[in-house]
Amino acid sequence: MAKCLSEMTPEELIEEVKKSGLRGRGGAGFPTGVKWSFAASYPSDVKYVICNADEGDPGAYMDRAVLEGDPHSVLEAMAIAGYAIGASKGTIYIRAEYPLAIKRLRIAIAQAQDYGLQGSNIFGTGFDFEIEIKYGAGAFVCGEETALIRSIEGCRGEPYTKPPFPAESGYWKKPTILNNVETLANIPAIILKGADWYSSIGSETAKGTKVFSLVGKISNVGLIEVPMGISLREIVFDIGGGCPGGKQFKAVQTGGPSGGVLTYKDLDVPIDYENLAACESIMGSGGMIVMDEDACMVDVSKFFLSFTMEESCGKCAPCRIGSKRLFEALERITLGHSSLAELEHLETLARQIKDTALCGLGQTMPNPILSTLRVFKDEYLNHVLDKKCPAGVCKNLLEYYILPEKCTGCTLCAKICPVSCISGQVKQCHVVDQGLCIKCGVCLEKCKFDAIVKR
Repeated sequence: MAKCLSEMTPEELIEEVKKSGLRGRGGAGFPTGVKWSFAASYPSDVKYVICNADEGDPGAYMDRAVLEGDPHSVLEAMAIAGYAIGASKGTIYIRAEYPLAIKRLRIAIAQAQDYGLQGSNIFGTGFDFEIEIKYGAGAFVCGEETALIRSIEGCRGEPYTKPPFPAESGYWKKPTILNNVETLANIPAIILKGADWYSSIGSETAKGTKVFSLVGKISNVGLIEVPMGISLREIVFDIGGGCPGGKQFKAVQTGGPSGGVLTYKDLDVPIDYENLAACESIMGSGGMIVMDEDACMVDVSKFFLSFTMEESCGKCAPCRIGSKRLFEALERITLGHSSLAELEHLETLARQIKDTALCGLGQTMPNPILSTLRVFKDEYLNHVLDKKCPAGVCKNLLEYYILPEKCTGCTLCAKICPVSCISGQVKQCHVVDQGLCIKCGVCLEKCKFDAIVKR
């Protein structure tokens, strides 16, 4: 910040950020310097800088780690952004479920004020900048910039149509730039080491590094920071250590509930915005959920859709109603009550919602369905035509059998069955009544002789 205020004009600062190639780490990947230049070009008596710390993707905690470990990098970057566009006020919108991050942010803000790094006449240059914290209530849709702005203003967190974009008319109708935590955390390093240094890292179209949250069926769970353009193979097997328990890797969901699945054939795809889009997935904020051979991809789609359906703000009909219709169709498939005609309708509806929804939540909500239909259509057909779940996950499509060659007639399974659907004499093979079985799996779990299987 001292270098910016003493050695660079706002125009030079914005050009340096543009030259670095930094793109938004919140998911959209929009060039940060270009966004700043838009806000700088609009004259206004008041402008705002907003930090989006409303990290809503299941399994993602990249921003939380930055705010807990180095909050000053974000505060400094917000002040630098304020200098670039002519703003004197900043707001950090953070989810209330991050109490430790909030505590450390408050400490950091107080420290910055004590040292004269926030407030009036910073470094004696006449530049003023103050930061406040606003809490989010955990609404996933408030990760969308216009819904986030509405929430800060005290209104219902719903997106509005663009244009005008926030850079022209955002918070209280004033020019506003809104950047993700990780995006801002890159700014001080770019200024200190230069745009050329930063752009030397990463791929041709995506510069710098990216933090991913590597979770799920992976040996080494945690946060990783890697150069943009790294292959999925390096992430899953070299860094992640592959799937535990000797299980086979099946897929990885990138981009959280709004993303898509990548499989073995995508292992050598460079991880950047354009390549992921070509695979019908997205970068998102950086969540990666790894799945092994035991995952049912229809059930995975239903899980992610249940999340986005609940998080829909309800403003537009394609998302509000369409998400429910998609979920109902997936539920019928997992219950074995669907048909080929409905499967075709499912894909058609998903594409229509993608084209007509108001904001990014609705537009990306069908992604898990479309990507799994593209690469795992055989699993959908197994559910629809054969009424079977190959992974053995969908309870209604399972049947439990007792193997005669392994059953010793110990009667344990019959004793623990909650609906008494298992019968047989002592020391004789037992039988499961499929009409009464509720597929609870207790018999499979408790059998000491591996005599029970599910199919």
